[in-house]
Amino acid sequence: MDELLTVTTTRLDDPDVVAMIDEVQQEYVRRYGGPDETPLDVREFLPPHGVMLQAVLDGAVVGMGGWRTHEHGGPEAEGLRTGDAEIKRMYVRTEARGAGVARALLRTIEDTARDAGRLRLVLETGLRQPEAIGLYTSSGYRPLVPKFGLYRHEEQSVCMVKDLTE
Repeated sequence: MDELLTVTTTRLDDPDVVAMIDEVQQEYVRRYGGPDETPLDVREFLPPHGVMLQAVLDGAVVGMGGWRTHEHGGPEAEGLRTGDAEIKRMYVRTEARGAGVARALLRTIEDTARDAGRLRLVLETGLRQPEAIGLYTSSGYRPLVPKFGLYRHEEQSVCMVKDLTE
């Protein structure tokens, strides 16, 4: 990993994050035929309810990712527990892939969630994102059943969980 990589907090509505959200949505269109329609609110990613992070490599913003608490209940929260946080919008720009950016982001997401008292991290990805599944699996995430979220009934959906107390 490049020694000039830093991970810092930001906001979901930061212009660099907004630009990367547009990029990742195009990635979803390419891989799945449409964007991720999961609703997100800036306030969900502000402490103490969540965090949004950006990765900066050699002075350029190259990645993002965050977490939000998931205690509102409802049908999309089936299988989730009090104390869970959900990872959202993990993304690394193409030019920075393979430089350790995703692992650094994930590690910081885990650390900030643990520091905020979250007990588990959950996430939803898809079968057409084998790189993401590989990252999460190698980082100690395991399948979560039943699935949760907007796409919980979709065949391509993959939900995963990691206990932060171990």
